[in-house]
Amino acid sequence: MSEGLRERKKRETRRRISAVATGLFVERGFESVTIAEVAAAADVSVNTVYNYFRAKEDLVLPPDEASPQRLADIVRQRPPGESAARAVLARLREEVRRRDRMLGLTEGFGRVFEMMRVAPTLLARLDELGRQMTEALAAVLAEEAGAAPDDPLPRVVAAQIGWFHALVFAEIGERVTAGQGPDEIATAVLDLLDTVETLLGERLLAYAVREDRPCSE
Repeated sequence: MSEGLRERKKRETRRRISAVATGLFVERGFESVTIAEVAAAADVSVNTVYNYFRAKEDLVLPPDEASPQRLADIVRQRPPGESAARAVLARLREEVRRRDRMLGLTEGFGRVFEMMRVAPTLLARLDELGRQMTEALAAVLAEEAGAAPDDPLPRVVAAQIGWFHALVFAEIGERVTAGQGPDEIATAVLDLLDTVETLLGERLLAYAVREDRPCSE
C-alpha cells in the first residue's frame, strides 16, 4: 500500500525536526539546547515537537530506529535453518555492506558521535537500550525453546548476542572518533564480525535454529 499524503507530510515533519535538533545539539551540546529552541529553529510549536518525540533523547535516538525490540525482531524474522546468532551476524553484515545510517556509517557522523559521547543522558539511554534489547531477545528465545523460567540458557545466549551487537557499535564509534571514513570502517567491521564468528562456540551458533514450517502455515 502506497504512503498517503498525510503520512508522508508527518514523516517529513518528523525528519525535519530531528535534523534541526541534531544540528543544534552538535553545535552547542545536547544538554545546552532546550525543546523550545528546537521548536523555534524548526518553525513548529513546542507541542508539535512533543507530538512527534516524547522525550528530548528521542530526537537523537528515535524509538523506531533505536528499538528495544531490534534483536528480538531480527531473530523472529530469520528464515528456516538459521540460528539466532547467525541471524544477527547476517543482519549486521548486511547493514555494514550497505553503509546503513543507523550504524553511523555515513559522512559527518563523527560530529554527531562526539556530541553523543559527552551527553550523560544519551549514554544512559544507550545503556538502557542495550539492556532492553537483550531482555527482549532472551524472552523470545525462551518462548521458542519452551524453556523453564529458571533455565539460564536463553539469557546466556541473548547476552552473548547482545555483546557482539554492542561490540560492533563500539568499534564504529572508536573508528569514527579516529577520523576514519565509512568505507574504511565498514571493511574493518566486516573483519571484526568474521573474527567474532570464529570465536563463538558451536553450541551458541547452533542454538535456536528455526525449523521448517509446515506447508499449511
